[in-house]
Amino acid sequence: MIELKNVSKYYYSKGVIATGFSKINVSFDIGEFVAITGESGSGKSTLLNVLSGLDTYEEGEMYIEGKETSHYLEKDWENYRRKYIGNIYQNFNLINSYTVYQNIDIILSLNGTPHKERKQKILELLKRVNMLKYKKTKVSKLSGGQKQRVDIARALAKDVPIIIADEPTGNLDKRSAESIIELLREISKEKLIIIVTHNYEQVEEYVTRKITMHDGSILSDKKITPIPKQDVSLEQYQYKNMNPLEKLRIGIRNTFNIPIKFLLLMAVYSFIVCALMGEYSFFKEGEYETSRMGYSSAFHADDHRIVFNKKDKSSFSKEELETIKNMKNIDYLNENDLTSDMNNEFTTVDEQTWVYGLLRPIKLLQKTNIEGKMPEKDNEILIEAEKDSYLFDENDSIIGKELYFFDPLGGGIDKKEKYIVTGIRYPSNEETYIDNCMIYVPDKVLEKVKFDTHRKYSEITIDFINEIVTSYPYDTYMKIETNPWVYPGTAFISEDENYRCEKDNCIGKEITIHVKNTYYNDSTTLKIEKTYNKKNIGYILDLPNYNKEDYEMQYNGVIFVNPEDYNRLFDKDTYQVSVYVKDITKIEETANKLEEAGYHTLMIKDTLVTDSYSRIVRVLKIIVTVILVVVLFFITYFIIKIILKSRNIYFSILRMLGASKKVCLDLLIIELLVVSNLSYFIFLFLAECNRRKAWNIGFINTVNQYFQTSDYMILYGIILFMSILISLRYSRKLFKDSVMNTYREEM
Repeated sequence: MIELKNVSKYYYSKGVIATGFSKINVSFDIGEFVAITGESGSGKSTLLNVLSGLDTYEEGEMYIEGKETSHYLEKDWENYRRKYIGNIYQNFNLINSYTVYQNIDIILSLNGTPHKERKQKILELLKRVNMLKYKKTKVSKLSGGQKQRVDIARALAKDVPIIIADEPTGNLDKRSAESIIELLREISKEKLIIIVTHNYEQVEEYVTRKITMHDGSILSDKKITPIPKQDVSLEQYQYKNMNPLEKLRIGIRNTFNIPIKFLLLMAVYSFIVCALMGEYSFFKEGEYETSRMGYSSAFHADDHRIVFNKKDKSSFSKEELETIKNMKNIDYLNENDLTSDMNNEFTTVDEQTWVYGLLRPIKLLQKTNIEGKMPEKDNEILIEAEKDSYLFDENDSIIGKELYFFDPLGGGIDKKEKYIVTGIRYPSNEETYIDNCMIYVPDKVLEKVKFDTHRKYSEITIDFINEIVTSYPYDTYMKIETNPWVYPGTAFISEDENYRCEKDNCIGKEITIHVKNTYYNDSTTLKIEKTYNKKNIGYILDLPNYNKEDYEMQYNGVIFVNPEDYNRLFDKDTYQVSVYVKDITKIEETANKLEEAGYHTLMIKDTLVTDSYSRIVRVLKIIVTVILVVVLFFITYFIIKIILKSRNIYFSILRMLGASKKVCLDLLIIELLVVSNLSYFIFLFLAECNRRKAWNIGFINTVNQYFQTSDYMILYGIILFMSILISLRYSRKLFKDSVMNTYREEM
């Protein structure tokens, strides 16, 4: 079954070559119970290591089932040890941090034995070696003899054809030794048992063959008892791959079974997490601050704002708006969103003082840095602007001035309503710079502006007696104006348009006004009630300041309608709204909830255009993060390599038991991933406590303020990737040599 032809084993150490054994020729078969004897240093243990695939050989050939092994790679020897070999070691090679039960359980786990089968088998084996009562005891607390019995039970746990034992009874009393030898003799009927012993008399009556070694050579090979030829093939011995759940279970157990190692790894990974979070948050803060300096050609730059409308472009009901107001993280809902991005003008009656800026509801006004007083009445407004604004003249304060809304489409100054400036607010240095100014006004002004916005951005066409014409606000021809003297449902037109009708008379004919914009289409049909000319227009429309010389430039071609008919076309419900969030760090979460509720959203922060400095900050963030990750990787690897040095023995023992490189790597990855995940999620827990004001840690506050979900995921991925790279690099070192060479280095 196993045959060695002229096999030699040498050791190289600091330029010196030592011989383990030389030119060995020997073969072994199933059913044999072989004892190898000889003085210390004769090569007995070295021969066992080569036979069990723990060590390599330098010359000759070793055959297994007639197949050469000189071409074997480490992976082939792993399969050989796992499939064919059970070892009993002179120095036990037990895992000290495991219990007695776990030391036997691990070898069955490596061979893919189901959990239910393992338990009963382990208990039976422990009973056979008289160690059942110690099953929950850590191996480190056992005596030498007890460890020997656990080692024997572990070797017998594997269903393999070959048991190789190095001084299996050296630490046992006479009675225990006899029972173990009897047990080995019993199982040798279907297996090959090879033991090394210094006490041949102890095994003499049980062995079937005695080999004596001297100075690296076989001095004698004596068959004591004939062995009938066994019809057993090694190919009948099969094994399964280790269950992934078993790897996870053992990897998690390994994480915590040595407390000092676990605490050191936690300290290292906590440092990594804090370093990455701190660096990344620093650049996120810088990126955020530069982004606030951005601008948008369509929207006012407010990073707390989300603009949205319904996906079907229908209007919002009062119930829908109320539901949105009550959503989590909503600070304020602006129903008149169309006023948020349009500059409006106010002026004094003499047009000597002008205020040009964005309108805001008074409820959004911050009550800080105010000169004067807050608006209290419906006709009071407050202006917010930088101190160096054109508005502020030391010799002429704007506070107390009476301003009027200026509507270029509505004929200029609207003198129906006047507004008194009660105060001025100067924004603090931390706030976004204001290009012109903010004008905080009553809600009725916002409603008026919304109406005017619908009017400004609507296409108005008129079905005028079988001709479709477009009404332009800056032209006289077919311009629509309102006049209260026009009856509801009717229109007044110029006599010059009578040519369009039979007998040059359009009275009683109908015209239809169509309005079309982004959100709605509407129309109204009116009957022509009267026609006007240069002579009668002042009378029928009650124009007290009418001047005939202005007729051609201001009135001829205008269609006059009743204000109610006209207003009905533009006084519509809300089609587009904005919300301002309380917590900027959760703005994406809020936008996603609005999307899920059936709205189409746009975060204003995503529309801002920034200068090259912002792009430089983003590039620097990437470069510095990459450099930091690389530096942290090598520092971390160096420290973890020192911490895990004690684990080299552990993984060497697993390899002796038949664990593959992949299994060891997976266990190491799981161990480091558990620690890295714990460190990461403990940080998240601390961040959440910080958010809830349980304590106040500066850089964690920065993380909470500027990190989005994607940022947490990026750093989480980096930490996991580093853990896997460290595991790969460490395992490469661990597997660069044979099991015994690695083991000797660590011992």
